[in-house]
Amino acid sequence: MSQVKDRLRRSLSRWASATDMDAKQLQSDTVKAGCCPIELAPDRERVELHGSVRTVTLRPRGGVPALEAELYDGSGTITLIWLGRRRICGIEPGRALKVHGRIGRHEGMRVMFNPRYELRP
Repeated sequence: MSQVKDRLRRSLSRWASATDMDAKQLQSDTVKAGCCPIELAPDRERVELHGSVRTVTLRPRGGVPALEAELYDGSGTITLIWLGRRRICGIEPGRALKVHGRIGRHEGMRVMFNPRYELRP
């Protein structure tokens, strides 16, 4: 039983360190792209953010389709919302993205509505 616990502990430790390395790499990429880290980006000001798309969800808002994507840069996350869109080619989990827009708050979450975006390699 103790061998199973040790193996589980080692694999969880490897997973946690891989996640830390991914976060550090994303933070480095953000700096290289000349963008502000999400955690430090001010609300209600135009900013450029860079990160990786974690999730993409279709959520109707007031009867209108809205595509939501969660952007993560190693320092924090922000929800990107494109109103009136069901799908955007290239916006998918794991994709690197650079966005331009104004950060606001909606239902306690930091959001950016209809941001301009660049798909990154």
